[in-house]
Amino acid sequence: QVQLVESGGGLVQAGGSLRLSCAASGSIFSIDDMGWYRQAPGKQRDLVANITSRGSTNYADSVKGRVTISRDNAKNTVWLQMNSLKPEDTAVYYCNADGHYGRSYSHFSSWGQGTQVTVSS
Repeated sequence: QVQLVESGGGLVQAGGSLRLSCAASGSIFSIDDMGWYRQAPGKQRDLVANITSRGSTNYADSVKGRVTISRDNAKNTVWLQMNSLKPEDTAVYYCNADGHYGRSYSHFSSWGQGTQVTVSS
């Protein structure tokens, strides 16, 4: 299977920046889409941004202009650069990747363990 490991969360003041990283490992054949989601306490998990293997990106309206998603296909890694952070950005951020693995070209959709982002006012 495929494992995702996230890093880069933490506590930051409003207006500050954070950069999240997520690295995929395992018997990966190819990764199609990679993305970041977030879940605040008592709320559902929502898409923040995603990126295709060709580099096409999609952002939630709430983060447009403040967040940039990027990836390195050779390293199976995706990043989320977050600027001008607001208290409402506080959440657990999860990485997700979809693709194929192994000799059988099986499909996978994996999630990271989550990393906490806390923005203080």
